[in-house]
Amino acid sequence: MNIVILDGYTINPGDLSWDILKQYCDSLTVYDKTEPEDIPKRIADCEILMTSKCRITREIMAGAPKLKYIGETATGYNNIDIEAARDLGIAVANIPAYSTDAVAQHAIALMLEIANHVGLNNASVQAGEWANSEYFCYWKQPICLLAGKSLGIVGYGAIGKRVAEIASALGMKINVYSKDREAAVKSDFLTLHCPLTAENEKFINEDFINQMKPGAVLINTARGGLIDEDALAEALKNGRLSAAGLDVLTTEPPAADNPLIGLENCILTPHMAWAPKEMRITVIDVLAKNLASWLNHETLNRVDLP
Repeated sequence: MNIVILDGYTINPGDLSWDILKQYCDSLTVYDKTEPEDIPKRIADCEILMTSKCRITREIMAGAPKLKYIGETATGYNNIDIEAARDLGIAVANIPAYSTDAVAQHAIALMLEIANHVGLNNASVQAGEWANSEYFCYWKQPICLLAGKSLGIVGYGAIGKRVAEIASALGMKINVYSKDREAAVKSDFLTLHCPLTAENEKFINEDFINQMKPGAVLINTARGGLIDEDALAEALKNGRLSAAGLDVLTTEPPAADNPLIGLENCILTPHMAWAPKEMRITVIDVLAKNLASWLNHETLNRVDLP
């Protein structure tokens, strides 16, 4: 029995161990990253495949006759052709809901950064501006108090609910999109926590933005494809929205000419909301538990079952 991990770097860039998986296999091969053209040869003889971003198509699975199990190293598994896996008798399991606290924390962090400009003011101090100031205090951009502000939440699953709890503790008023669409859209802040589907792709477009409260702030730690990035960039440039905080973009890594890069009122982080060390430890632990379950003819976190 051998295991091949196609894109292990983002989960374990060197600060964790894969050793927990070794008890279930004769050999473990970990690739930091795998280009699409290299997938077939890397999994040609493997029985257990683990990946988070590589596209595992019917053709690729058919070209790996020994393949019996795929461990998705994330929650979303749209990179795997599940129907093909069923047809070929290949089990597929994922890592559900492991990053709730981490993503909620990051959404709030983006809001706080926009409200307090911690990074901007730290850069100012490090550059010597405070040492050369005639005043004991200053701020580079206006500071916004979150207490008393309204927060619209689109997607009220585990992450949306956790964000609501934290924001409520900060004194914000919560408006849930699924319960009161108008109040949510008209909120001071709007945060996205819904999955990306064919129906809601780019639903944050020019028309939607024009319905939002003038000067509102948009937060997205869900999926980049929910937003029409050209429309958002224009709204940020013309002041229709005052700021945005995004951990996800439509294309990742982004193209150099992405319209949101370089805008002073757009805070961007590189799809890192899920990635505290504690969460990555959980991913590896659940990968092992899922595999053990399958080997014991059980169905923990299986997504290929009818």
